[in-house]
Amino acid sequence: MAYESNEKRMESVYSKRIRAGKRRTYFFDVRATRSNDYYLTITESRKKFNEDGYDRHKVFLYKEDFNKFLKALTEAVDYVKTELMPDFDFDAYNHDNYDNEGEVATSENIVAESTTVTPSPAAAPVADTLGEDVDKW
Repeated sequence: MAYESNEKRMESVYSKRIRAGKRRTYFFDVRATRSNDYYLTITESRKKFNEDGYDRHKVFLYKEDFNKFLKALTEAVDYVKTELMPDFDFDAYNHDNYDNEGEVATSENIVAESTTVTPSPAAAPVADTLGEDVDKW
């Protein structure tokens, strides 16, 4: 029984994968606690060079820190874009137009990168608060 509750607790209710080159992938997973509270895990997964397997680093972000985290991240990214590298074309590195093998995606080979496992009405306010600030990037 304890195993089943741990499995349920570890399930993602929402997951978003971002491919960042050939060896790096970021995962954003919304997970539920036993008491139906929600938190975010951010995972960087890097394919090991000259070895099999992956190195993974994970950050847990709790709901009470969402706004502070998003504000600090936005400020740091904006600082790099406007103060340190104002002439750099950041859109040139937008990998959304590439498939898993680095080829230009076409309508025939596009695969959805986000998956909603279980919609939850309790998660809606989080999306509402985060959505406006994320679009400012």
